[in-house]
Amino acid sequence: MELTLLGTGAPDGLPRPECPCAVCAVARGARSRAATALLIDDALLLDLTPGAVFAAARAGRSLSGVRQVLLTHPHDGPAVELPPGLPPAGRVPDGRVLTLIRGHRVRAVPMDAPGTGYEVTAPEGTRLLYLPPGAAPAGLADPVAEPYDLVVGDVTGRPDAVARLRAVGAIGPATEIVAVHLDHDAPPGAELDRRLAAAGARAVPDGTTLRVGEYRAGPVVPRRTLVTGGARSGKSVEAERRLETFPEVVYVATGGGREGDAEWAARVGLHRERRPAAWRTEETCELVELLESDGPPLLIDCLSLWLTDAMDRVGAWDDAAWRDGGEDALRKRTAALVDAVRGTRRTVVAVTNETGSGVVPATAAGRRFRDELGRLNAAFADECEQVLLVVAGQALTLRG
Repeated sequence: MELTLLGTGAPDGLPRPECPCAVCAVARGARSRAATALLIDDALLLDLTPGAVFAAARAGRSLSGVRQVLLTHPHDGPAVELPPGLPPAGRVPDGRVLTLIRGHRVRAVPMDAPGTGYEVTAPEGTRLLYLPPGAAPAGLADPVAEPYDLVVGDVTGRPDAVARLRAVGAIGPATEIVAVHLDHDAPPGAELDRRLAAAGARAVPDGTTLRVGEYRAGPVVPRRTLVTGGARSGKSVEAERRLETFPEVVYVATGGGREGDAEWAARVGLHRERRPAAWRTEETCELVELLESDGPPLLIDCLSLWLTDAMDRVGAWDDAAWRDGGEDALRKRTAALVDAVRGTRRTVVAVTNETGSGVVPATAAGRRFRDELGRLNAAFADECEQVLLVVAGQALTLRG
């Protein structure tokens, strides 16, 4: 089964008409995207968009052999003229199955938002799933018999759709994931590629033809990632993005609770509201035990609070206690953590604070914390396949 993506953008395309945003400003030439439409084996067209005939011609294809045109979502704006020779476009009721003359089997898949997804099975047995913009499959509960060969959907807008499909086995290790319906809320260029790679997905230019089921090495998803940055840089948001397509995540909050601290409670509440409901939270500083055990991915937020707890336990804030065994005790605790990161089998994303670039702390204890956090960050980063520095909400790749 061959799939040609006549367009890969949002319904309004990219750039959006008259939009002054930074992403639309640079979405020119190869970075521009027409509204998403899929041509399958030159016989089935999923979503009819303006200029579909010309888009097919640019891709070296023709719509003359199309025998079925199906729509996935309500199309706002001006009416799209039906090219001569094409059958009328329509949507299929959820659950209904169509069998085309060419032998393709199409099943309408219910969504949790307005629209219809389509599962297409080719005569040779390869399968793809196409999801409309802003939607995820509804009613997924039982494991499926086998994963799809290809999933095409709104990865940036609905990463939870990928998580749901992974949870029931509809997306497996060999499933290719292609992001479409790309809008101006997705970053441009290399940043888009990096963010999609973390989800095991990729974007392709308009006009790309894919052979469904053909082996292709997927994006390399780093198993251990350290995200560092200054205060309010966006490092926690970046860390959460890296795991939002996983069906189950353990969020490790090393700060715990602070009774009577309204500001801290507000911070914790903000983080909880951002996290998917399926994620589980553990408030603990016993990171070694979690890293040494098997289980779903870990998001550790953050190492600086873990270090604060570790220094509390060894009395490192007191100069005398630091000299009288506190330094050695802290070194042992940090070495155990680094060893656990090196040996862990779990996917790990850890957040830490970047310190030492500003004012020198006025106290010996403050300088000690700054120095120890710098040492911990460096040792932890050495064990990670990818290290990111977040500045003003922008992630810079330091490694990986």
